[in-house]
Amino acid sequence: MEFNLRPWNINDLDSLIKYANNEKIAKFMTNKFPHPYTIAHGREFIEFATNESPANIMAIEIGGEASGGIGIHIQPDIYCRNAELGYWLGEPFWGEGVITAAIKQMVSYGFHNWELQRIYARPFGTNKGSQRALEKAGFELEGTFEKTIYKQGEYLDELIYSIRRLN
Repeated sequence: MEFNLRPWNINDLDSLIKYANNEKIAKFMTNKFPHPYTIAHGREFIEFATNESPANIMAIEIGGEASGGIGIHIQPDIYCRNAELGYWLGEPFWGEGVITAAIKQMVSYGFHNWELQRIYARPFGTNKGSQRALEKAGFELEGTFEKTIYKQGEYLDELIYSIRRLN
């Protein structure tokens, strides 16, 4: 399936709400990704996502709509050569290979634009789809932390996947 990674803009608000307002997505995200996902949440996110240059948070555009998001978050202090990767995709596009391809593109973009040595992601132990997408994109499992995530009244495992710059 064809898609494009591009910076967010305020014109994406309607499609952001359309796809992000989904409990099946929110259950695998931090609590900063709310459910229900309101217009106010969308405006706040787009303002946040458009603050950096070069952009570190991109919309995943499919068929002219912002149908998901992906971002590289540079870490501070002694972790400054590391970045956390986060992403989500609208449910109608699951299973089409979009997120794996978007991860690959974002990793390339991250290594090109910042002096990173490592990009990592922290999927929930219950999110098998995300784990498979990371593995298909070349990430390796570094570790599992048992019952470190507390989400919706339940303790879940946290997995750490990473990919390193090839020198």
